Amino acid sequence: MEKRKLLLLSLLLSLFVFYTGCKDSTTEPTPDPVNESEVLAKYVETTLGGVPKIQAMASASDVYSAIVAGSTTQVVLDIRSAADYANGHIQGAINVALKDIVTYYEANNLKDKGTVVIACYTGQTAGFATGILRLLGYTNVKDLKWGMCSWNDTTATGWKSAIANGNEFATQFVTTAAAKNAVGSLPKLSTGKTEATAILRDRINVLLSSADPFGDARMTKTTLFQNLNDYYIVNYWSAAHYALGHIPGSIQYTPDPSDLALSTALKTLPTDKKIAVYCYTGQTSAHIAAYLRALGYDAKSVLYGVNAMNYDILPANKFTTNEINTYPLVR
Repeated sequence: MEKRKLLLLSLLLSLFVFYTGCKDSTTEPTPDPVNESEVLAKYVETTLGGVPKIQAMASASDVYSAIVAGSTTQVVLDIRSAADYANGHIQGAINVALKDIVTYYEANNLKDKGTVVIACYTGQTAGFATGILRLLGYTNVKDLKWGMCSWNDTTATGWKSAIANGNEFATQFVTTAAAKNAVGSLPKLSTGKTEATAILRDRINVLLSSADPFGDARMTKTTLFQNLNDYYIVNYWSAAHYALGHIPGSIQYTPDPSDLALSTALKTLPTDKKIAVYCYTGQTSAHIAAYLRALGYDAKSVLYGVNAMNYDILPANKFTTNEINTYPLVR
């Protein structure tokens, strides 16, 4: 009798251990880590409306017309140096350093304004700033196309110099297409956040923490052509324009609808190689560099785009002296 009791007790104890062990393994699984880059990309594509929504420009004529009309809903932020701002700026423009652009915008409730135009020397640094602010959901922000070069001949030095030798690399352009990478993974971010807006805020703080934020995100045509094999080169044009000629080894990514989406070809970008993005002017590529760097890619915008490499081949967005206006400068 005692043996039977001991046997029964032993059996019950074994069943209890087995049951509790199974319960622990099924009710408390280890959670998968958050893929922060993917969370951020999904947010941009769904909540913000996609990559093209971080790209926006305003013409000098639109800005000047608003000034003449006495608009109180337009704000111009000039992100050039304090010295150059003092030598001549757009009427009413406010001088703000690039690293402070988000802080100033939010502290002054500029989201309530109709349009916030960011002006720099050539439109490219402003393109980077615009990309950052529009990533934060501030859709009233635009960068001044061609920068202050479009405002007055006095401030047009940057673009005039860029196109003075605009065909420097024309003979090196090719028509042979290069294939995109195979689909891979996204960069690994480690902000420690799980919500898209918190991840984005952390990433933008990192991008603007440098002494020269856009300096880390830009490169010259000379640097690129001297080191073509060091970069995964993104041609951000239509397929038809890409076929006219492009940088050797560059790969075509369509701007709109953008190939730089999770559902298209974003994951073909390498995470272990520097990415050079070029367009017609360097302004759109600056928008894109802001986005890709927020995702964790080592992306750089090629200054002045094809305007400074193969000027004559350009089918659109060509800087000419006709782009230079005679609008007044305030000193």
